[in-house]
Amino acid sequence: MLHLTIVAVGRVREKYLVAGIEEYLKRLRPYARVRILEAPEEKVPDKPSPAGVEQILASEGRGIGRLIPPGSFTVALDREGIMLSSEELAGRLADLALAGKNEVALIIGGTLGLATFILQQADLRLSFSRFTFPHQLMRLILLEQLYRAFKIQRGETYHR
Repeated sequence: MLHLTIVAVGRVREKYLVAGIEEYLKRLRPYARVRILEAPEEKVPDKPSPAGVEQILASEGRGIGRLIPPGSFTVALDREGIMLSSEELAGRLADLALAGKNEVALIIGGTLGLATFILQQADLRLSFSRFTFPHQLMRLILLEQLYRAFKIQRGETYHR
């Protein structure tokens, strides 16, 4: 069974997102052990300087780095990463399990994204779209896609 750790910046406060996240965590229980760890989110001023942006990203990146389980296969969610179909994601997860890589960390950055050093350390940079999504919403989208991937792997109805 895969152990999935979602490392995300900040907390989700919107009740509708919390409810959706809890629902997909419940749905994922038969397929994988999933936990969500939250790194501290830095306050972003209205018009941060480039140096300020780098400082915020570095601080959040250090928080993320402390939460990534040692030895895990790391997936950074990055708008500039590669795009996979749901079937391809299912295949990648199955391949990891077959290769004995049972610890997978999926990383969601904050408002400004992810620090360069986090992106460079990732085993895979994955894009869900060229669109920008709120990082709180991305947790729900990620969990839904993970659930879909496991349903595809098992040939169970859900994915169309």
